[in-house]
Amino acid sequence: MFGVGISASAAPGADPVGDARLAEELGFDFVSTSDHPCGTSPTYEIWTLLTWIAAATSRIRVATRVLGVPYRPPAMVAKMAESLHRLSGGRLILGLGGGYSDEEFRAFGLGVPTPREKVDGMVEAIHIIRGLWSSPSYSYQGDRYHTLDATMEPKPVSPIPIWLGTYGNRALAATGELADGWIPSLGFAPPEVAVGMRARVLASAGRVGREVECVYNVPVLVGGTSASDEPFTVAGSAGEVVEGLLGLMRLGFTSLNLMPVGADFRGQLERLATDVLPELRAFSAI
Repeated sequence: MFGVGISASAAPGADPVGDARLAEELGFDFVSTSDHPCGTSPTYEIWTLLTWIAAATSRIRVATRVLGVPYRPPAMVAKMAESLHRLSGGRLILGLGGGYSDEEFRAFGLGVPTPREKVDGMVEAIHIIRGLWSSPSYSYQGDRYHTLDATMEPKPVSPIPIWLGTYGNRALAATGELADGWIPSLGFAPPEVAVGMRARVLASAGRVGREVECVYNVPVLVGGTSASDEPFTVAGSAGEVVEGLLGLMRLGFTSLNLMPVGADFRGQLERLATDVLPELRAFSAI
């Protein structure tokens, strides 16, 4: 699958819903946006924005990239996810993460989990979410989250994939054991590092007989003179961008979440759809 990262900006002139509609018209498979409710830059809350996007589109999937677990009780996330998945016709991809910004947690009065607590909380959240999606009544006792004889109806009409944005060894092992997808970002996991991380994820998945889709968040700039123009960005001519992205796919990333940079977001979308996406799809079909 090939997706597009949509900004959650609520600044004057921003139109993330229109961006998502264009991505659908151009043939992308999914759109995603990030979860940062705290800050001075005007932004939309991720769940509200994705619901609005889903209502304004008909085919393209919507993904949280990624939902910070500490912001919302996992049982409520299970309910929210089922509702959006059902209302959108089965188009939700639930991306989860342990939580990136300690400053945001502190500012919102949520407490600051330790790195270990973030991983533990993410794992517990997955158990609770999947338990409520599948069991008539679900009880779970974790160190950070719990449920007691919890019931939730209706259940999902089709599977809701869970993708995790993880980097540390414990989190990578948990990804292999529990997730449907792994979605790291180029800026946090450059290719020479991501290869080893991917091996840990797949080794963990193999031990329990599971398969995990590997998705890479990649900033792209078609028309930049070289990759050095923007740090952690695949940039250059359309041909150079194609070769750069194919190089990442050859490392084992079967899906890409492309994140256009620069002022002309929609122009970048159109160039990616016309000059880059067909080459990527041809390679993935081999």
